[in-house]
Amino acid sequence: MWKKLVVGITVFIAICGSLLWLNRIEVMLYIAANKDKAPVADNRDVVWHTGPAQPKGKPNVVLILTDDMGINDVSTFGGGMINTPNIDKLAAKGALFTNGYSGHANCAPSRAALLTGRDASRTGFDVTPIPDGFGRMIAMIENKNSKGRPPVEYFPEIDKNNPTFNNRGLPGEEITIAELMQDAGYRTLHIGKWHLGRTDEMMPNAQGFDESLMMASGLYLPVDHPEAVNAQVEFSGLDRFIWATMDYAVTWNGGERFAPRGYLTDYFTEEAERAIEANANRPFFLYLAHWGPHNPVQAKKSDYEAVGDIQPHRKRVYAAMLRSLDRSVERVMAKLEEQGIADNTIVILSSDNGGADYVAIDNLNKPYRGWKSTFFEGGIRVPFSITWPGEIEAGLIIDEPVNHFDLMPTIVNAGQGKLPQDRILDGRDLTPLWNGADGLDRENGAMYWFTGNYRVVQAKGWKLQLNPSSDQVFLFDLNTDPTEQNNLAATQPEKLASLIKLIDEHFADAVASSGYSVISAPITVDKHLGVEMVAGDTYIMWNN
Repeated sequence: MWKKLVVGITVFIAICGSLLWLNRIEVMLYIAANKDKAPVADNRDVVWHTGPAQPKGKPNVVLILTDDMGINDVSTFGGGMINTPNIDKLAAKGALFTNGYSGHANCAPSRAALLTGRDASRTGFDVTPIPDGFGRMIAMIENKNSKGRPPVEYFPEIDKNNPTFNNRGLPGEEITIAELMQDAGYRTLHIGKWHLGRTDEMMPNAQGFDESLMMASGLYLPVDHPEAVNAQVEFSGLDRFIWATMDYAVTWNGGERFAPRGYLTDYFTEEAERAIEANANRPFFLYLAHWGPHNPVQAKKSDYEAVGDIQPHRKRVYAAMLRSLDRSVERVMAKLEEQGIADNTIVILSSDNGGADYVAIDNLNKPYRGWKSTFFEGGIRVPFSITWPGEIEAGLIIDEPVNHFDLMPTIVNAGQGKLPQDRILDGRDLTPLWNGADGLDRENGAMYWFTGNYRVVQAKGWKLQLNPSSDQVFLFDLNTDPTEQNNLAATQPEKLASLIKLIDEHFADAVASSGYSVISAPITVDKHLGVEMVAGDTYIMWNN
């Protein structure tokens, strides 16, 4: 009898173990979703501080940054999945930059470059912080659904020794736009995504923002909300992780998490309206960092119905997300008009990087090759416009290459602030461009990007990408080949050597990374994640 019982228990344990192994990804996602998760309180009103009235003088600045918006998502810059009339109208009121670049091809380093005016080689912030345990799960999920791609490599020892997610961010000694605008007498306001660290010294209030309404997780609405329309991407490791682990939550000035009110893009817009109204009588800098259209692909039902019969379902939901962002621009501009300050407000709109392959939608960055997490044009060429009534002529088109890190000196100088003199700034004040200058005074005419060992320089229209992890070199003449179709690495040895020299010189003094890559993942340049990779397809390896 005892023997039968032992055998039965052994068989039962073996069956349970087998089931756990077969469903190990789901088990790991469940654990990740429930480990040390802070509670989310009910929604509460936030009260934006209203200061004493001050004479009209220095211009207000509203910086609207979207997340993962491809250049073809906006009808002014590309064809557009849908029309974006309010973004188009905003761009038409000022300068539209046809060669606008992000400071990086991924979320957090791009934001760091924008706020500091410095590329990642100066700050050491070249790798996007990812949640603890994320790298291992991404590798497991992606390798199970590889669609012909090389395997994702996971580095457990690096992951073990890296700082935790909350402890990785923009070093406290870096100086942000917000700090300099504070010093210049501005009220500084942050709404939306941060992604630059969660320790006390890395949070928005410690980096120069007087007030911060910060996105604390990642859902636009609760998954089962009656107004939510969801589109999950089952073969994407990132998407599965987000749906499994994210909450519907924000924080106010670093306090406890609480629920937003309504669809997240609309909520941030409503709070931006309230912040503008509270500060209409004094100079303010508002950094409105929308989460949209970053995944999860999740829209409000009314927007989903309004965009019409777009197929497939996922693309229609994404289009609805774009509609909400366009509406946000409309509402912000209307509030500035209502308060009588539109003529004294600089409004800047851009995206942190190009559209992402993992949402599995075609042509987000058309006509450019590449995606977010590549330094092909599709990953870093972004919508970019600046409106400044009385200073920038309406309808101005500027073709000079500009970068997010140029916004720091541009904004600070516009606010009559003082730029730091104790560090190198890669950014250049853009003001000369709308005053008739032919170009900007960059050393060697060059801009640089990097993550891990993937390094890139663009100088005077020539662009070199070195991607050692895939053993590939890409050299393009953007002057004649702006969509990077013809790799000249084998036929232009002198140009190749000169650009390699620029890369070597620039990165010789690069500071140590604040966190090292835990995965190396393949990204096909011309196909999104839902399309099978075949022999001959171009890809790079992205370290993160």
